[in-house]
Amino acid sequence: MSFEIRVDKKEVLVDLEGKIYVEDAALLREKLINLISEGQRRFVFNMQKATYIDSSGLGVLVAIHKRALEMGGGIVVQGLQGAVKELFLLTRLNKVFDIT
Repeated sequence: MSFEIRVDKKEVLVDLEGKIYVEDAALLREKLINLISEGQRRFVFNMQKATYIDSSGLGVLVAIHKRALEMGGGIVVQGLQGAVKELFLLTRLNKVFDIT
């Protein structure tokens, strides 16, 4: 997996690409939690190029969502497709996150 994180004035833009496994999820979680500690509270995840995400990757999204909500923010998930979209529907995470 590769990811790119860009901080805009009002939100953090996270582009995810490839297969997201436990090792990658831990690094991503660490970086995003640091941004929350710095005061960021709105996150936009672009999943258009993500081809797979395991339970630890989903756990990162849930954890960041929870922390962002506690600070009055939240997350948006964009570009779901293929197996990743099916997984969001199967786990009903499409009911939890703002999906665009």
